[in-house]
Amino acid sequence: MNGTRKKIMLIDDINYHLMSTKERLKAYYDVYTARTAEIFFETLENVTPDIVLLDINMPDADGYEVFDRFKADTRFDGIPVVFLTSQNDRKNIIKSMNLGVSDFITKPYTDTELTECIEYQLHPEKRGTNKPIILAVDDNPSILKTLNALLQEDYTVYTLPEPDKMQVLLGIVTPDLFLLDYMMPVINGFDLVPVIRKIPVHAETPIMYLTSEATIDNISVAMTIGACDFLVKPINDRILREKVAMHTKNFIMMRRLRELDTNRR
Repeated sequence: MNGTRKKIMLIDDINYHLMSTKERLKAYYDVYTARTAEIFFETLENVTPDIVLLDINMPDADGYEVFDRFKADTRFDGIPVVFLTSQNDRKNIIKSMNLGVSDFITKPYTDTELTECIEYQLHPEKRGTNKPIILAVDDNPSILKTLNALLQEDYTVYTLPEPDKMQVLLGIVTPDLFLLDYMMPVINGFDLVPVIRKIPVHAETPIMYLTSEATIDNISVAMTIGACDFLVKPINDRILREKVAMHTKNFIMMRRLRELDTNRR
């Protein structure tokens, strides 16, 4: 946390939470506080924050409304918003992720949890080996090459042209998302699901299918056995990145939530 001090905007209607969090952060950042959405937007006329920490439950406007209004202003493009919440149920977390919230912290949080989250959002260039892991399985080497080229900047990508070797590879790497072709020799994409799911850590890891045959029957089977999504070949670059980003982010955030709950018991 060296160099120019970053600006944090903290919004919470509970004064104790506001002041205690500011006290934790003021040694490292310039912290601006607001107890209402109105004060927050007034402050934005004079201060452009590097990150926003936003409570979900507030009397004048909830965090979702504030987030939408903030993101609608092009002056603040790219500024991460982290939700502070005591509502750590699945419904609220999924709603937050679908909105595009950068991260969430559940109350009560430790100083370490708070500063690690902030630093992770402020310095994406330092994330390095913490990139999400993607495993792409397809018997067509050109498809694998394309997937790697499209995703390698933001993810650690492993490619596997021989599906029968997946179990061996899963003893070495732990993917955050699987991209599986439908039709492959020896083992097809559907047959790989039991191989994945029998490994406890992958009981809920998202699986996306790649297919050139997007028939209703194939899609129905894919969803029935637990796929989260599918992509039709030839692959659209933008759609691929958007879907992969959404599913990996959702999975990683839900995993973090479970870890936090476990650590606090």
